[in-house]
Amino acid sequence: MYIPMSMSTPMLPLPAANSELLPASKAGPVLGQVPAPSRLYWYCQLVGWLLYAAFNLLVFTVFGNASVDSYLITAAIVCTLLVLSHGLRYYIRANRWEQLPPLPLLGRLLFTNLLLSVLSQFIIWAIIIGLIRPASTGSPYGLAQFIGYSFNVNFVLWLWAGFYFGWHYLRRSREAEVNTWKLAAAVREAEMRTLKAQINPHFMFNGLNNIRALVMEDPARARDMITHLSDLLRYSIQLNSAEQVPLHRELEIVEHYLELEAMQLEERLRYTLDVDPAALHVPIPPMTLQLLVENAIKHGLAPRPVGGFIHLAAQLNDGGALHITVRNTGRYEPRPGHHGVGVQNARERLALLFGSAAHLHLANDPHAPDTVVAHLQLPVR
Repeated sequence: MYIPMSMSTPMLPLPAANSELLPASKAGPVLGQVPAPSRLYWYCQLVGWLLYAAFNLLVFTVFGNASVDSYLITAAIVCTLLVLSHGLRYYIRANRWEQLPPLPLLGRLLFTNLLLSVLSQFIIWAIIIGLIRPASTGSPYGLAQFIGYSFNVNFVLWLWAGFYFGWHYLRRSREAEVNTWKLAAAVREAEMRTLKAQINPHFMFNGLNNIRALVMEDPARARDMITHLSDLLRYSIQLNSAEQVPLHRELEIVEHYLELEAMQLEERLRYTLDVDPAALHVPIPPMTLQLLVENAIKHGLAPRPVGGFIHLAAQLNDGGALHITVRNTGRYEPRPGHHGVGVQNARERLALLFGSAAHLHLANDPHAPDTVVAHLQLPVR
């Protein structure tokens, strides 16, 4: 609370209520890129500081110091603190302070609030002396008043920060709970989509017919094909039992799938697997690689009379990420507004599990003609 030079009644601070309600995002802001405040943020900001102003004016009135000067000084104080608190919000968002642990955050707020408290005195008293010019009672304004008013503002800014970060942490905990439910629903939905689309009836009928033809010609190979089909179906049915599976288990299913497709495509299908042994135990969402390989065959190799190749590679980089690429013969021609159900579902699950640290990208290989590249990046935990 500030007292004009013509007044000497001590005042008490009122906390400025402030919170920011921003829509939940799948990824936090990049350094220097700050999302625009929502309407609710401005509503809370304005209401909080207006209540602070009303409290100050009420105190002025109770102590008999109400005047035009007191109204102008209160307006100067509130406007200055509104601007400084909004600047603090911008600095917090730009530097991602919401993601800091408590101790580093408290240290930064201690220094920043102190700096803003001192800065506010220069601004407010420059306005009072230069513009408002209240009548003086001869009471000097010295260092003690400067320090006292600085502590007053510092206390109010700490209350502001408490409201701001309190709401942020509450919102983040609610988002985590919602994402947990979304992930559970996505896993259950993935199981149904796998049974209906990934292992579709057309593929099943072709596989069974090819196995039937082999029973008399090559019984040993027919038994092997039945084993491949059995393992593939068992893996699909048990998909909902875990959110992630080791990479080596997913590769086993991919090989079963390729062997079954090789019965139909024969020499039209050529494939190679190049996997870093260190990556074999890295967990990944189940059926992700099988989806990429199936898309490669369905949209790349199968429509071509001469078939083509599939090359699957997986390796760990020094940054602690798993990189998987599936290259295949074909041409990627995305249609505006049309996204494959399987690919879209895979991207949603990756976002729920890993956030912005994972991505799935499909594109034509710029260095090789008639080659499509699917790149999957996952963080290693």
